[in-house]
Amino acid sequence: MRTASRPVSRPVTRPLNRPTPLRRPTRTRVPGLDWVLVGAVVALLVVGTLLVWSATATREALVGDDSTAYLRRHLVNIALGVVLMVVAVATDQRWLRILAPLVYVVSIIGLVLVLIMGSTINGSRSWVQVGGMSVQPAEFAKLAVVIGMALIVAERTGGVWRRSIGGREVVAMLAVAGLPALLILAQPDLGTMLVLTATVLGVLAVAGAPRPWLAGLLGAGVLVSVGAVAAGLLKPYQVDRFLAFTNPDLDPRGAGYNVEQARIAIGNGGLTGQGLFNGSQTQSGFVPEQQTDFIFTVAGEELGLIGAGLVVALLCVVVWRALRISAGSDDAFGRVAAGGIACWFGFQAFQNVGMCLGIMPVTGVPLPFVSYGGSSLFAGMLAVGVLQSIHLRNGARGAA
Repeated sequence: MRTASRPVSRPVTRPLNRPTPLRRPTRTRVPGLDWVLVGAVVALLVVGTLLVWSATATREALVGDDSTAYLRRHLVNIALGVVLMVVAVATDQRWLRILAPLVYVVSIIGLVLVLIMGSTINGSRSWVQVGGMSVQPAEFAKLAVVIGMALIVAERTGGVWRRSIGGREVVAMLAVAGLPALLILAQPDLGTMLVLTATVLGVLAVAGAPRPWLAGLLGAGVLVSVGAVAAGLLKPYQVDRFLAFTNPDLDPRGAGYNVEQARIAIGNGGLTGQGLFNGSQTQSGFVPEQQTDFIFTVAGEELGLIGAGLVVALLCVVVWRALRISAGSDDAFGRVAAGGIACWFGFQAFQNVGMCLGIMPVTGVPLPFVSYGGSSLFAGMLAVGVLQSIHLRNGARGAA
């Protein structure tokens, strides 16, 4: 009799443990500078240096026997500006917030000193003599106002970005901008005042101010401007400049002279220009203040439409990168500050190029990173340093 055989238990076969494939180590994104912004600024500085040299080399009244006098001064200003930019880049954004009140107070002191002991040039008392250098505090006030307004937003929102702000924040931001604006009007420096007004409106828009506030402020600005003209608060030369803007042929040898000569110079350039150091209007000295306020006419005449268009394109790149840095920041201070700097650069460039083309009144504002002048260049390079500092913080947060 057979016994039932038990089923033979077979050992359970398990799949061999395959070694896990080696994964390539993910590279942590190291925060770095915005090199597109750096490249655009460097290109503008190089072009501006050549244009300043061309505009001053043959002006014996300015340089005497040394045709490179302005060139050397401009290179020194660029070197100092680079140092200021590096300092701003090395300063952490948190320290920028801490130092913002100090920067604001120093700018206010500078504007007050202008009214007390300032030098009057072209009808405007806007400069203070510091040693052998003329400093224009109003240029630094633009950056101080932007940073101050951004600090108000950051303090009110706890540093976290929100899409809108309330009326209290708007009033506080206007108070920050109001004192420098009054001191600049007292100089009077209408060009800087126009740029500052556009910058303040841009900062409020970036910060998310309610639309009724923006519309009301814009309307109030128009009414104040009309009232100032009607009340005779403007200087006669300032009124003449606005009249010359509406009709350059009204006084071609007086208030309309600058606009008329600027148009001729740009028109002479054609498509490719007459060549660097070969512009007939530039080398003959027909355009006043050509190394500062009317530097764009040198580009138009000697580099032509292509060269002048390149300058405008580079300025647009600077504004674009500032807006990108603003949009990439989830910190209230960084977003508002970068957006305000973009508005500042954008409107000032538009104002300068526009007055050279005759589509904006002559107000005497320099072209950012191109015109000769230490104060404007220093303030602009500091602003670029602030942009890079905000960008570095954004990059560090993304890499963490």
